[in-house]
Amino acid sequence: MAASPPHPPESRRDWILRHLRERIADGDIPAGGRLVERDISVHYGISRGPVREAIMVLEQEGLVITHPYRGAVVTEVPQREIEEILVPIRLVIEKAAFRAAAEAADQRLFEALDVLVGQMEAAAAEPLDAKALADLDVAFHETVITADGRTQSLRIWRTIQPRVRAYFLRDAPHHENPRGVVDQHRSLLDALRSGDPERVGDEIAEHIRIYLGR
Repeated sequence: MAASPPHPPESRRDWILRHLRERIADGDIPAGGRLVERDISVHYGISRGPVREAIMVLEQEGLVITHPYRGAVVTEVPQREIEEILVPIRLVIEKAAFRAAAEAADQRLFEALDVLVGQMEAAAAEPLDAKALADLDVAFHETVITADGRTQSLRIWRTIQPRVRAYFLRDAPHHENPRGVVDQHRSLLDALRSGDPERVGDEIAEHIRIYLGR
């Protein structure tokens, strides 16, 4: 098991949740791997209560599933689930958010997105920082969804976001071309700046289709 990092200044549940989520996304705990509450508690030197709570959150996020007599097991991110559930949810939420952002033409939002794209360029350069690139990819989309101000959309997005990020890191075919990830988001930003909601709606739909590797 990976070495335990120092405890940061946050709740024990949030700390262990963040660390387990990262290890699942990295593949350090692979699909089918068990999360044994007792073992995790001993390894990290914390009580079992926060570990149990963290595993419950991971299950709500769809990263683990609890089986009778087996406990919590890391789930796969099957392509069928990506295509039939996660992608349609993303399309509904993001098309609405990106179209609204184009119409609002908030220059502060565009500047924030431009900073994120610049950081993507740095992450995509040699040596590639895949974790940073995945985080920035997610941050770009979440920034637009947050700016839209629809509380329910943001709540749903944050529910699926851990699975989206895990897919980016483990399986997403477009992340085999890091420079392409940067170019895709630069194109999305250009579409937003055009102020044309139809154009940006088409761009985000195509972007999510690329996400499927199609």
